[in-house]
Amino acid sequence: MTARESILQDIRTNQPATRTLPAVPKFHLDQPLDLPQLFVQSLKTMAGECVPDCPADLDVFIRKRFPAAKRICSAVPEYKGTCTPVDLSRWSDACDIDVTVVRSPLGVAETGSVLLSEHELQVNSIGFLAHDIVILLDPRDIVENIHDAYAHPYFQETGYCLLMTGPSGSGDIGAVTVHPAQASMTLTAIFASRS
Repeated sequence: MTARESILQDIRTNQPATRTLPAVPKFHLDQPLDLPQLFVQSLKTMAGECVPDCPADLDVFIRKRFPAAKRICSAVPEYKGTCTPVDLSRWSDACDIDVTVVRSPLGVAETGSVLLSEHELQVNSIGFLAHDIVILLDPRDIVENIHDAYAHPYFQETGYCLLMTGPSGSGDIGAVTVHPAQASMTLTAIFASRS
């Protein structure tokens, strides 16, 4: 047995006993909150935009909002787009997507974040290589804070999930934030009830 194998064997045989993780307390504010309104304000603070009233015609809205968009990848049944994640044979095929349309199962009022996972994105790169991202969010799926968000089953059940807050941005020590930094130039959330 090599030194490496011996060390790894010692680690395997000397694991601590499993124990139940402590319960995370709820950190809610005492007064009632308008969670959708707080979400709109928080997302705006993070350079995103929210459309509180779902457009009657999503295609018209997207074409008007992104007039130069040629390739629109839709990961939702509510909107057809010009392609779907299934059409992408490799993750890098998302590099020429102008707009991605995806639904989030959860929004966070405190931060303006939306939850996305491998289930919604189907091909994870469509959420980051697209120039612009449009997120459909049912306002009933908005929780108060990050503590509530982490209780979502995706954090235990999926191999990949994230909380996305606004378009890509980067800040430096001079407190200057630049948008976009490395991913989507814009993030637009639309309040759209689930069917």
